[in-house]
Amino acid sequence: MLSTVKGMIQTLSSTFRGLRRPVTKLYPENPTVLQNRFMGFPGLTWDKNVDEPFCTGCMVCIRNCPTQCMTATMKDNPKFADESSKRRKIVDEFEINLNRCILCGICVDVCNFDAIVMTHEHEESGISRDGSRMDLSGLLEIGGRYQTQTGWQPSSKD
Repeated sequence: MLSTVKGMIQTLSSTFRGLRRPVTKLYPENPTVLQNRFMGFPGLTWDKNVDEPFCTGCMVCIRNCPTQCMTATMKDNPKFADESSKRRKIVDEFEINLNRCILCGICVDVCNFDAIVMTHEHEESGISRDGSRMDLSGLLEIGGRYQTQTGWQPSSKD
């Protein structure tokens, strides 16, 4: 008899606890507000003074990436020849496989040119595996959004 009463008390207390205001938020309608320290997908930054990306394609980030999710190629910078830029080389192609990226931020730490940042982008989804690959234009786009939203400025001069 005593165990039955204990069971009923436990059941009723669980029921009343369930009637409280829900803690869960419906995702698409009520997204969670991100903190400034949130590290989303990497993005490439744009130098507005010279109108070219900060990335020179030096591949330091690629060599230090633990998952090897990035590939890049570089080319001669045409703006260097007419002395409108100080960068001799510039990135030609850059790709990140977001399925393999673990968002560790090592690429940001080792970049000597402040060319790569961890943005607040985290909602990249697709229906194919190749849909998670971000090319140079996509990386510059999310990096540009991050620069605009946060007022990001490079910490060093190259």
